[in-house]
Amino acid sequence: MSCSRSLRNLIFTKEPFCVVARRTFAAGGAKAKKGSKGGAASDAPKTSTLSKELKSTTAIGANILKDGTDPKLLADSEYPDWLWSLIDKRAALSELRRKNTENLPYEDLKRFVKLDNRARIKDNNSVKAKN
Repeated sequence: MSCSRSLRNLIFTKEPFCVVARRTFAAGGAKAKKGSKGGAASDAPKTSTLSKELKSTTAIGANILKDGTDPKLLADSEYPDWLWSLIDKRAALSELRRKNTENLPYEDLKRFVKLDNRARIKDNNSVKAKN
């Protein structure tokens, strides 16, 4: 709502690239309720309305369809093996540089080449930006 108010308050000048904007504030955000002391009650964490049983059997928030429901969680054996390797930590570029590239497994070598190219491009871009 404050974004739409901010957009309404934009002032366009005759120059095509010059836009002057005025800062606005959201309505009623800073006012405290009468009779409250320090707002201690509003700072308390809110409890979840979902039951523990529902949290442990469904993937809350995984539904992407308008009329769909959240999917049920399955047993670990029902999911593919590669899924569990996604949370494993992978070696950083500094660790891969310290290792001998001839003895690296294919996946680590591929990651090393990708990260090394990315670092080289960033270095070249920063040198060009300084000039």
